[in-house]
Amino acid sequence: MEYSYSNRVLINFYERHQHYDFLDLYELYADFHIQAFTERKRLAKYERYIFHFPIIWFGAPPLLRLWLDEVLDPTWIDPNVENPFEDKEIFIITTTRSKERSFGPEGKHKFTIEDLISGLIVTLRAFQADLKPTYIVYEAETLTKKEIILHKQNFIKLLSS
Repeated sequence: MEYSYSNRVLINFYERHQHYDFLDLYELYADFHIQAFTERKRLAKYERYIFHFPIIWFGAPPLLRLWLDEVLDPTWIDPNVENPFEDKEIFIITTTRSKERSFGPEGKHKFTIEDLISGLIVTLRAFQADLKPTYIVYEAETLTKKEIILHKQNFIKLLSS
């Protein structure tokens, strides 16, 4: 995130709205040593979750993937085990440098963003999350201030619905 001006400005949205806690995994776990127990306790206190990340080499960032592997407990899928994601709203907001037309069967990449992050989507569905449609910011590195403001307004609408 620190290398992306647009992402820094977009995540400023969470800092300006007091009722959101923004956790930067790369800031918390720069050494890639995730404290799974601490993260599991943190998950239990939220009613909704937002995964906001840039697409990196056609997928979710490596630390997010590691976080999922280390923090999510497979027993949460069992019906009689408390699951912090069950019936909780989960939003995925992602950014990419590419144009929208680059994705999908006719695009140069041949896959949709949802295809590229399907591991995350399938995982969240397995945990019975109320997964909302993915919000994608295309051409994130060339956004104008006006476009960034529009995306922030869309975030407010999306998260208020």
